[in-house]
Amino acid sequence: MRIAVLDIGGTAIKYGIAESPDNVTPLGEMETRAKQDGGEGIVKKAEAILDTLSPFDAVGISTAGIADIKTGAITYANENIPHYTGIPLGEHLRNRYGVPVAVRNDVHAAAIGEAAFGAGKDFRSFLCLTYGTGIGGAAFLNGQLLSGQTDSAGHFGHITTHRGGKPCGCGNYGCYEAYASVTALCALVKERTGENLNGREIFARLGEPVIKQSLSDWIDEVVVGLASLIHAFNPEGVILGGGVFNESVLMDEIKARLSTLLMPTFQQTVICKAALGNRAGLLGALAIAKDALLKEK
Repeated sequence: MRIAVLDIGGTAIKYGIAESPDNVTPLGEMETRAKQDGGEGIVKKAEAILDTLSPFDAVGISTAGIADIKTGAITYANENIPHYTGIPLGEHLRNRYGVPVAVRNDVHAAAIGEAAFGAGKDFRSFLCLTYGTGIGGAAFLNGQLLSGQTDSAGHFGHITTHRGGKPCGCGNYGCYEAYASVTALCALVKERTGENLNGREIFARLGEPVIKQSLSDWIDEVVVGLASLIHAFNPEGVILGGGVFNESVLMDEIKARLSTLLMPTFQQTVICKAALGNRAGLLGALAIAKDALLKEK
């Protein structure tokens, strides 16, 4: 078995090869140039990468945007990747290489990777949320990824936590990610200090009262959204991803504050950090490609 895997993001396309059913060898990455080259440029780059990895028995792709699970077509991508919406990525690559091709949204793929190889292995039901520029999410229920009617389930960043609140990139107001993403944390610190700090710089300056209070207020926003989701799904676990969760103080605070908001029958939910880091997309791509290969046989 030899499976080629791609993780297509707005900044870079990571790629690797799997020659065993449970591990990917990352081989490198290529700049996406998404804004400049758009969707067609991504297809050409994917082809160039796959040509160097050939031969292979299947292809697994984790990608930004929403992908049709059955066909692998990109059904929606925002302005970060112009003209990506509507591209029949899966069909195109199947025709070119003559092998099964599986395509999933990147957050769904990361959750699949965590379920198969990482922090989700011990859970039948769990939520996976990634905090960064926005907030991405996915839900596993009874061992199955919840895809939704249009393969779009898990947009937890767009639940409304503040009716009539701050504007969100999706066009609505008061969305969870407008208050609880790392972008929102940085904006809050800038509003109060006048400084443009990234997440790492914020945690390095927690000795400053204004920054410490800003972080505390942001954690409250994170926890309010998590409590709502836990009450809605009643999962065994919640897996939190994003570089910000490398800060141990953050996980401790979230667990402590959540316990004050959850009803007694929800207190057993395990809160843990994602285990796979930036390999989650590639490993999720491996899992979906293996599944596609089995269905062909």
